[in-house]
Amino acid sequence: MITSVFSKSKPINFLIVFFVALTAFIIAIYRRDINDISILAISKLVMLFSCVYFSILILNFIVDKNNLSLKNNYEILLFSLFLLLIPQTTANAFIVLSNCFILLALRKILSMHSKKKIKKKLFDAALLVGVASLFHFWSLLFFVLIFVAVLYYAEADIKNWVIPFLGVITVYVLTTATLLIINEDFFNIDAILPSISLDLTQYNAISYIVSITMLVSFGLWSSLFYLKDIRRKKSSYRPSYKIVFAASMIATSIVIISPEKNGSEFLFLFAPLAIIITNYIETIDDKWFKELFLFCMVMIPMVLLAL
Repeated sequence: MITSVFSKSKPINFLIVFFVALTAFIIAIYRRDINDISILAISKLVMLFSCVYFSILILNFIVDKNNLSLKNNYEILLFSLFLLLIPQTTANAFIVLSNCFILLALRKILSMHSKKKIKKKLFDAALLVGVASLFHFWSLLFFVLIFVAVLYYAEADIKNWVIPFLGVITVYVLTTATLLIINEDFFNIDAILPSISLDLTQYNAISYIVSITMLVSFGLWSSLFYLKDIRRKKSSYRPSYKIVFAASMIATSIVIISPEKNGSEFLFLFAPLAIIITNYIETIDDKWFKELFLFCMVMIPMVLLAL
């Protein structure tokens, strides 16, 4: 049933995913116990959810344009189910915005495979990562992903190793100029530089334990097949798959070192993990097992909501 609906890209799939994401968003609001029902507060919530759904659309665009799946919609279904699994990911406006800019940067990075306008794409990607870091500092780790792309697509030109730094410097200069105009003060990087926390005790709640266990077990299992299957891809597509896997490793690092572990930090992991698991689902030949796999992905968030 689930496979027959999402095995091909259809408009109805985006509508289903919209309501799944909206459910996760409403649950997150309910848990935060927001009492402000003013027009301004509601407008902010609408814009925040629009940003969440826009992230799903960006993910779909990335997958389609870079041939990261067999033209299905499993990746957006998985992304929305991850939101339902950890609804807190939709509640933090700063992380939602940061992740949105990271996905835009990933779009630029993966588009380098065309070997067209590489310098512009490098600058744009670095600029977007820099903006993302203003909302969540540790998203700056995705800056490494740009150099991974340079290694695959444009390592010969020394300028390509310098341009990403210009993009980040541009963000710093523009931020400094804006603060000078508004606050008559220089941009103080120490003000946004957070500490590192390796304390995972905040994940001791049953909801976190089940959610993390699901993400880790399904993610690791799918990654084994994903890495093995890369060798079967066309040589021109392999770098894109490797970059996505590198993005999942960076996102995992952010989850581990983030000083505030409230669940929202997992949002950075959802897009690359959705792509990796989608590729695993595509390798499953037995329809009943594929259906069972997706059924488990749907039911686990539902069970957690009932707890």
